[in-house]
Amino acid sequence: MENKTKLMSVRDAIIMAMSEEMRRDENVFLMGEDVGIFGGDFGTSVGMLEEFGKERVRDTPISENAISGAAIGAAMTGMRPIVDVTFMDFIVYMMDNIVNQAAKTRYMYGGKGQIPVVFRAAAGGGVGSAAQHSQSLEAWFTHIPGLKVIAPGTPADVKGLLKAAVRDNNPVIFLEYKAQYNMKGEVPLDPEFVLPIGKADIKKEGKDVTVITYGRMLERVMQAANEVEETEGVSVEVVDLRTLAPLDKEAVLESVKKTGKVLLVNDAHKTGGFIGEVAAMIAESDAFDYLDGRILRLAGEDVPIPYNQTLEAAMIPNVERIKKYILKLVNNR
Repeated sequence: MENKTKLMSVRDAIIMAMSEEMRRDENVFLMGEDVGIFGGDFGTSVGMLEEFGKERVRDTPISENAISGAAIGAAMTGMRPIVDVTFMDFIVYMMDNIVNQAAKTRYMYGGKGQIPVVFRAAAGGGVGSAAQHSQSLEAWFTHIPGLKVIAPGTPADVKGLLKAAVRDNNPVIFLEYKAQYNMKGEVPLDPEFVLPIGKADIKKEGKDVTVITYGRMLERVMQAANEVEETEGVSVEVVDLRTLAPLDKEAVLESVKKTGKVLLVNDAHKTGGFIGEVAAMIAESDAFDYLDGRILRLAGEDVPIPYNQTLEAAMIPNVERIKKYILKLVNNR
């Protein structure tokens, strides 16, 4: 079992991860709007109500404040809730509970309290959901000590890191990308396949330039890296952060020292985006002395995400723009 894999979508990897953890620990339960009979707004809990019943797959009222407060309270008393936030944009209604209560309780009680709760948030654009249903807000939460923030980009990483998030004794913001729910990949079937939080992954080794990314952009970065290697002979190393908080600084700095050139890519808005923090970390470290060029960032444009599909596609980094930035670094332009 431990070496077997199955081709499945991100959606199915999420269902598998949650189901395995609920079978393993009776204190784990799922809650949120439409998670029960409807199977989740994005189909990420289909079949779970039938297996676990309405006590552990709990449909809630349409009140994000109530959902987050109930989840955090349940976590304080020994339960391990998984919250389906649906659109990440709705997490703004949960901010006080997450930022001022969940993130700070363990610290304020001298480590005696713990808040094992996961907030699963469907992030990003690419599916025509317009300005109020397409945002990637991970940078807000990486600013808050006490929160862990995870943004995987493959079905296998989704499974392994979601299981790790459920088992963690701290509040976790777990990003899922709406445009990738149908993306497929090989996923380990082992119920004990759990990936470490805070560990980046070198998805592709290279020697000429480092591209650092996470989440939805990983797929496009990998395509761009393979294409420039085939057509231009440029060897690209791809660092998939996977976890944003805590950040695997060692993996980032080692790769930058190795190649001497670095491009950072995310789909969130450029101003205040998380890759800016990574860029600053590189600039403040001894890896800066290894650089043979500028640190470049490629991110979503600083505009509300349009409903129009052509405009939406234009504001998010695509494969051609990633290739252009890689070649700009290599050619020192």
